[in-house]
Amino acid sequence: MMESLRTLQRTHLLTVGDGRFLTVESHVVAFSDGSIVEDWGWVISPDYVNVVAVTIDGYLVCFRQPKYAVAGLTLGVPGGYIEAGEEPLAAAQRELLEETGYVATGWQRLGSYAVDGNRGAGTAHLFLATGARWQQPIDADDLEEQELLLLDRRNVTRALLAGEFKVLAWAANVALALLALDESQPQ
Repeated sequence: MMESLRTLQRTHLLTVGDGRFLTVESHVVAFSDGSIVEDWGWVISPDYVNVVAVTIDGYLVCFRQPKYAVAGLTLGVPGGYIEAGEEPLAAAQRELLEETGYVATGWQRLGSYAVDGNRGAGTAHLFLATGARWQQPIDADDLEEQELLLLDRRNVTRALLAGEFKVLAWAANVALALLALDESQPQ
């Protein structure tokens, strides 16, 4: 049976700002065969949620926006960091409401995933929300300008395949949501 890697030592290298969003460490890591890596880079960032929301009319709630790490504009889905003590589902519901003004009646967890299997960088918690309806004006604290879009499944699928969701977590969330929606359709 394969054994997991063990952290023998952690050395703090860098904290950006107050450390809420980014800390970098160097770890000494032991492998099951006895080998040791002395300088394993490790990134600590908060866990976050992303939500693919489908309205009661069958449209997917998306954004078109710039992102600092992306050339040009990207399509995206609502999401954000999980606050201290907050459960992922509660964070997903909060982020959907804050960023879009929508609430949803049906919630499906699509999984929790390590952002980088070798370097950490938190965990992404992905959700599908169905039965979404508009409830209130947007109350987001996002720095980037966002254009809210309601897209049908065909256009979202085309955009996904064309690489228009340029952030990996968003592309994965959309792909998983489309699969889950297909699974929920009677055969």
